[in-house]
Parts: sequence; C-alpha cells; structure tokens
Amino acid sequence: MKKLLIIFGLTGCIFSMWSCHKSFLEETPQSSYTPVTLKDSLGFQAALVGLYNQLENYYSWSSRQGWPSVWQVGTDVANATANQEGVEIPYYNYGELTSTDVASQHIWTLNYQMINLTNIILDNAEASDLTGISENNKKAIEAEAKFFRAFAYNYLATLYGGVPLVTHALAGPKTDFTRASLDSVNQLIIADLEYAKVNLPDIEDVPSNTNGKMYGRANKFMAMQLLAKVYLRSGQPALAEENTKAIINSGRFSLVTKRYGVKSEQAGDPFSDMFVYGNERRNQGNTEAIWVLELENPSSVVGGVSDNPQQRRVWGAAYYNISGMVICDSLGGRGIARLRLSNWVLYGLYQNEDMRNSQYNIRRRYYYNDPTNANYGKMVPFTGPDTLFKICPSTTKWGQYDPNDDFGYAMIKDFILMRLGETYLLQAEAQFDQGKLADAAASINVLRARAFEDYPTEGKVASGDITMDFILDERARELIGEENRRMTLMRTKTLVERVNRLNLNDAQHPVTGVSQTNLLLPIPLDEIQLNKDAVLDQNPGYN
Repeated sequence: MKKLLIIFGLTGCIFSMWSCHKSFLEETPQSSYTPVTLKDSLGFQAALVGLYNQLENYYSWSSRQGWPSVWQVGTDVANATANQEGVEIPYYNYGELTSTDVASQHIWTLNYQMINLTNIILDNAEASDLTGISENNKKAIEAEAKFFRAFAYNYLATLYGGVPLVTHALAGPKTDFTRASLDSVNQLIIADLEYAKVNLPDIEDVPSNTNGKMYGRANKFMAMQLLAKVYLRSGQPALAEENTKAIINSGRFSLVTKRYGVKSEQAGDPFSDMFVYGNERRNQGNTEAIWVLELENPSSVVGGVSDNPQQRRVWGAAYYNISGMVICDSLGGRGIARLRLSNWVLYGLYQNEDMRNSQYNIRRRYYYNDPTNANYGKMVPFTGPDTLFKICPSTTKWGQYDPNDDFGYAMIKDFILMRLGETYLLQAEAQFDQGKLADAAASINVLRARAFEDYPTEGKVASGDITMDFILDERARELIGEENRRMTLMRTKTLVERVNRLNLNDAQHPVTGVSQTNLLLPIPLDEIQLNKDAVLDQNPGYN
C-alpha cells in the first residue's frame, strides 16, 4: 500500500510516501521530509498515476463550488449570477482581489504540489543506484513527469510571471525562495516539453489498462500542443507553428464533421456529439481528442473521480426551479447557473448559421416538460430573474445526467483538455504573429468549413479579417465552456481591454475595478510571510 507525497504550498510541510510491511506495528517516527525511494517500474507507474489524481484537483474543488467561475466570470465571456458561491467574487469585482485571496492560494498550492510530485519521480529516475529499468523506459518515465512539471510551471508563469524555480524534491524545510525571471521559467518549461515530445509515446501507443486503451495518459501530441502555447506566450510564434503543424499533419487526428456516438440517431449535430457523455474519448469516436481527463462513475468504479467537479452545476441553468419543469437528461441534468454567458456571447458573437450557436450547443429556449402541468410542451417565457439563472441561455457542453444522482451533486463527465479544434486556433495565432495573414485565415477556415453548412458562401474569412481580436473571438465561438478563458486573456495580455470593451455593466453583478494590475494574480501573502529568510516579491499593484 502506497501513499503519494503531498506538499501544502511552496513553503509548507511535506508528507512522504510510505509502504505497509510486516513490522507495521512498530513505532518508527520519521521526519515529514523522509526521502521517497522508487526502485522498480511498479513504483514509478504508481507515482505517475498519482499525477493524474493531482490533475483532477485542478478541476474539482467542491467545498468552493464557484471554483470553475473563477476562470470565466469577469472576463469577456461570462458574469456571476445571484447563485454565486463566493470564491469567484474577486474575479469580477477586481477591487477585492488581494494577496489573501483563497483562489490564488489554491492555484499556487496546486501547482507546487504537482511540481514536487514530479521532482520526486525525476530525482529517483536519475538516482545512481537505479537498476532494472531500461533506458527507454526511464526516458518515458522522465518524459511523463516533465510534461506535468511543465504543465504546472506554465500555469504559474501565465498567472504570476516569474516564480521560484524548484527542480528537485524538497529534502527539508526551506524558507528562502526567490522569484526567478520569467525567461528562466520559460526555459525550463520549454526544455521539459521538448524532452517530453520526443520521449512520450504516440497516442496510438499509450499503455493499455483493463478497459483497453487508456488515452488519458500523456502522449507526445499533448506536449506539442502545450509547447505551442508556451512559444506563443514567450514570443516565438514560428516554433509554435512548427508544433501545431506537427499535430495537424500527423494523421492521428481529424475534425469531427459527421454525426457519431451514443446519441447520433437523436437530434443534434457533429459539434454537439463531441460533448455527449460516452462520446468524449478517442476510443468512443472523438477523432479530435488529443487529451481527455477520463473520469469514471464512482458507483461502478471505486475512486473513479476525485471530489465532485462542479462544472455542470456552474454552467447549467436552474430550469427545474420553474413550476412545470423537472430535471431530465435531455436538459443536461441539474445545474444551478453560478455563471451566465455574457450579452456579448449571446447576442454579438455568433452568426445565426454557425453550428456552434445551434440549439444543440447553446440552449436558448426551454419548454415545460412535466406531463402533469397544463403548459406541457409550451415554451417557458422569459420573465424577471429567470433569464439570469433559471432559464438563462447556456452551453450544453457540461450537460450530463446520472440517474443514480438526480440531485446532481457529483459529475462523472470527462474533461476534454486538448482537441484539434484548438490546435487550428493556436496555429492561426502563430501565423498572425508572423504576419502570415492568409495562412491564418486558412487555418480558421478549416473550423468554419465545419461550422457553416453553406461554407464557403457563409462563414469563410479572408486575410483582411484576421486580427488578434478576431482570433480571440473565434476561440470563444469554438471553445466556450472548455477553455480557461482567464488564462487565455492573461496569456495574450488582452484581459483588460476586452473586458472594458465587451463586458462592463452587463449583469446582475457587473465587472468592476479591472486594471492592468490584473494581468497577473497576487502572490499569496502566506507564501511571502512564511518565506522568512528571503524576499518573495509581490506582483505590482497588490498589497
């Protein structure tokens, strides 16, 4: 029996792995910094699988149910509603975003937990006395760990700028961290991902589990997609384009352009099929899937999901609060609408013919569905606060109903973390940054050919249409509800301008106080204060 190491914050305490053995009743007090030793493939695989358990924590924090809203409200695409939970308040009321913010502390802690977990694996893989593992196997282990270390550092670099670099597992208390330059952090991220993309397996060769191919494990195309974002963020668009082209030209992926899967005989369209429960994985027919965080129903698979992800409840409308409406699968189960799509998204973003704006992808109308109600089958009228959270228009991407959980507290839907649709958008951005406007238009037109039935009569764009704003608009059209919108706008340094232009005074809880300060998050005050033997500088504008 093994336990995975957890580190609470950069300057916090550490608990190490341990194993049960025949003398388990003997008391042997050990330091919380006792070194972790991995000696065989089983040990390394257990540690690597632990990284995916940690990854789930990025998307699930049920004790703070507004966690998914942190990444969406107060941007250009969404606003908080009357059903806000609280953790998201400083992310639209920016005057309240300070160094004591609990969400920022959570982000910081999650990522340094991940970094320390990966460093334990890497330190053990480089140990001089490691035997019994082939060189190729060792490289694969290191590549998977380095991918996740880069993933964590990219989060930190995007949200905080330069941060402390930790490249070995902590072996004792340390209270003298200093911030490395952003260039140094980027260099580590790029080095890790370049190693990962060479030594991770092809998506067709990811190790199998008892259920067949476990495509959720890291593959080289995941490293390429993340590299493209890092190269864009660090001002190296030609290298970003090189990686997107490698994915697109690999022959491993194709856009979903035809109906497929478990609801293909029902009303819908190819775009909506990708987000149907049971369709999201590559081995379920999703040919766009590059990286899917695969969850399992805990009623059938013990430990199938960590905590209780809140995405369906946050994004979905609370329609069942209207008399004559009952919770059902066809309406995506039970949501509570902790956020609402912005007026810009609902009324200004899409052309009417765009498939991504169809009734199967953004639900804008509700019909009484309780057969015992006199209004059964009639459209529910929009009145008063109903449009704000009860029957607010909403993306259907998170809809999912579990008959074992009618209340809908848990969510068992997979997370599509990377897909080919975004690859084309990253490629267009890289081409735009190089002044290759015709190429950027061609990349975006691949998506628009799917989105518009009458393409190229409808939907086709030309080089003169391509601006950074247009690309960000297209990202919203394609990736609403999927992408971390806050990170996208912080990466591109467009958060403030787009919020001020597209989403001020637009809601029950309007965006206020946004400024250039908010292009970075505050370093958590606890980390600064605990770091007593060196100065951990705060980001400008925060106290």
